[in-house]
Amino acid sequence: MNTKDIGTRLVELCNASENTTALDTLYADNIVSIEVSDPMRETHGIEGVRGKSAWWVENHEVHSHVTRGPWVNGDSFIVEHTYDITFKPTGNRTTMNETALHTVQDGKIVREEFFM
Repeated sequence: MNTKDIGTRLVELCNASENTTALDTLYADNIVSIEVSDPMRETHGIEGVRGKSAWWVENHEVHSHVTRGPWVNGDSFIVEHTYDITFKPTGNRTTMNETALHTVQDGKIVREEFFM
């Protein structure tokens, strides 16, 4: 798959709440994931990203979400996520908008950076 195909598939999987499938099929084993804030600012490797994803699921009730894009430039693409979530530890409900820049090499996502 080329960069646009990977981006399009990521958007489809996110919108279908198939994040695990996205990790299994689109991400490289040596993925680097950069978050906006600590404690998981920079995560290396697919197992670390799986752990980060599990933390998200455990700590957030997602009422609704939509992912838009991709917007492609060479070996990179951007997607935009909008979530209506409740942070379980506090019970606070909010709308979260996040943009992610993904870099592709050899048909897999090797880097993702999140912006809020």
